[in-house]
Amino acid sequence: MPKTPTLRPDLADLEPYDPDMRPARVILTANENNYGLPDGVRAAVDAALSEVPTNRYPDATSPELRRALGEMWGVPADGVVVGNGGDEIIFNLLLGFGGPTRPLVTCAPTFSAYELYAQLTQTPVVRVARTESFDVDEVATLSAARDAGLVVVCSPNNPSGNLVSPAFVERLADQTDALVMVDEAYGEFADDGSSCVPLVAAHDNVCVLRTLSKAFSLAGARVGYLIGSRPVVDGMLAVRLPYSVNRFSQRAAQVVVERRAELRPALDAIVAERPRLTALLAGIADELTRSGAARAQAFPSQANFVMMRVIPTERGRADGLPDAHQVHELLAERGVLVRDFSSTPGCEGCLRVTVGRPAETDELVARLREAYGLGPAGDPAR
Repeated sequence: MPKTPTLRPDLADLEPYDPDMRPARVILTANENNYGLPDGVRAAVDAALSEVPTNRYPDATSPELRRALGEMWGVPADGVVVGNGGDEIIFNLLLGFGGPTRPLVTCAPTFSAYELYAQLTQTPVVRVARTESFDVDEVATLSAARDAGLVVVCSPNNPSGNLVSPAFVERLADQTDALVMVDEAYGEFADDGSSCVPLVAAHDNVCVLRTLSKAFSLAGARVGYLIGSRPVVDGMLAVRLPYSVNRFSQRAAQVVVERRAELRPALDAIVAERPRLTALLAGIADELTRSGAARAQAFPSQANFVMMRVIPTERGRADGLPDAHQVHELLAERGVLVRDFSSTPGCEGCLRVTVGRPAETDELVARLREAYGLGPAGDPAR
């Protein structure tokens, strides 16, 4: 009788990633740019793609895109490595610089892919808990980093939206031999001066992850990139899968990077909508808290998403107030998708909401108020 193949024992508990792509009118779950590409940029992308040969393999290291990204940041092209989304960059970083004797330090709760790819590469993980407001515990992180091979900090943090100061990252780099990666996937939505890219030139052990999936409206193309020192970039090029970034994605990304100024109005609109969304979510949280039905709050964010926590009290549960997972499902039934983080340690009762267009904010808030049994509310000034 044929034997049934089995997965590696250390991976036996893995489950396929479920992005929750149910049909919906309002999609606020994956932190995409809901404005999409401006018409002129989309037309330029379409024209460029029409000239891409389909019978030839792509340039293995994306040289033209690396040049464009280097010019955008004022760094050499050989200080940039491109990957099939930020996920491939993270995986390759752990593949090349992690392993059984090089622990990874993370600041939890944070992006779940770090621990997933650490498991795949047999890299031990040391979790340093964030504070109640989701800030990095700097003292504990510095202590853990002394024995680490890798340290990853997400800024703005996914899912909470907090920033990590460049000054703290520089202290990490100076006080440890670990490779420090700053994940700035949402950096375009954060305040000026918050990026750690300027640290790379003076610190060989600092690298910064960026993506074109969010602010640049190219989630469908899967293009991420890392800015780092030559030893880091050369190591990443050595372990990467060949041809992982296809010709179409490379060419589309190059066009969008070169015409990035035309994306600025949409980014400004998202950043302008963020405080209105935050205020509306905070209003719901305040009403639920004042009523005694829940302990609730909305957290400030520097990203294109906002996280809200609602934990029903004993009184609220007795009155039938739904928990976060139930609200998530109620919203989905009404055509509104958000991200449920309520089962993530440290994020109990939390939903994460992408900052969309104003009309999408209105729809979300109306459906949320219905789910929590609240009446219509006034709208903060746009």
